[in-house]
Amino acid sequence: MPDISLRLHKDMLVLSSPAIGALARLGVDVEHDTELTILLEPETIEEVYKLESIAAAQCMVAPTRNITPARLAHAGMEGRAADLAKISLACVRTLSPQHLLVEIGPCGLPLDPSSKASLNENRDQYVRAARLFAEEEFDAFLLSGFESCDDLKCALMGIRKVSDAPIMATVVLDADGALACGRGVWEDALAVMAEYGATVVGFETAAGQDEACSFAKRAVAVCNLPLLAQLHVGERSARQQGPTAENPYYCADTMMAAADALRRSGVQFLQATGDATPAYTGTLAATVLGTDALLLSRVVEDEAEEAPAAETAVSEEALADFILAAKARVDAALAKGTELFED
Repeated sequence: MPDISLRLHKDMLVLSSPAIGALARLGVDVEHDTELTILLEPETIEEVYKLESIAAAQCMVAPTRNITPARLAHAGMEGRAADLAKISLACVRTLSPQHLLVEIGPCGLPLDPSSKASLNENRDQYVRAARLFAEEEFDAFLLSGFESCDDLKCALMGIRKVSDAPIMATVVLDADGALACGRGVWEDALAVMAEYGATVVGFETAAGQDEACSFAKRAVAVCNLPLLAQLHVGERSARQQGPTAENPYYCADTMMAAADALRRSGVQFLQATGDATPAYTGTLAATVLGTDALLLSRVVEDEAEEAPAAETAVSEEALADFILAAKARVDAALAKGTELFED
């Protein structure tokens, strides 16, 4: 697989949606049985990723989010960490992805930032998790689901203690750009990411397209690292006929405008999270297919100087035709795949 570092600030890339959503739709009790399913039914995991591959995600995210010792202990999987790491990566490798990411989520331990012992205990969780992949081939770690700067700092320090692999780090933001924990804002998290060795900085939000683009522009203003945007899909319902504040990404087609707008705002990496299906991944991939990430300096220039109206209209019309044609190809490919998941 090509070195993902060579593509930073260059190609637009899409990450596969989290496997946990697909497993839930298959009836798996994801709160308690995700790791058991990986160990006992790896073919089910392979089917999940097969559709993400058909949807053309360039970066496949391994189902290792709960790989920290504390999370595994909670799931009754103490002592199975090495097996889970190996099987999780093997399930994704069968599809020969362009890039393979190892996801690690918050360990969940209580954290007292004023206590050195507490900080060291949390940091050790990520040291032990990262060591599981010391002999494995993958492109980058993905730290996602973090709600506070303190947790994120421990994770970055822990991984950097044992690995020099690229790290994509994201935090959960509300509609105003505040961290989900209620302490700190987006810029605080960016400062931590930059100081403690993140290669790609990012955010996850359930807020709408305009707010997400605002977060991207705020990042570009203070940081020159590549940017990842994770758009959280709420619980989908056939009764919902349009976007709402609670779930602006109510159907896969909403990803089309969001992907284009985020690219124009400086984002390079895109992912649909939450209750997203492969159709969401496919729409993101179709929208940015063959496009380059905008240089961050260009984003700043575009903010200061608007393009002529006539030229912009032609550009948007051509882009819309291109996106629709690409999406049709992805939809056709998905139709040929298994029908395990709702479109």
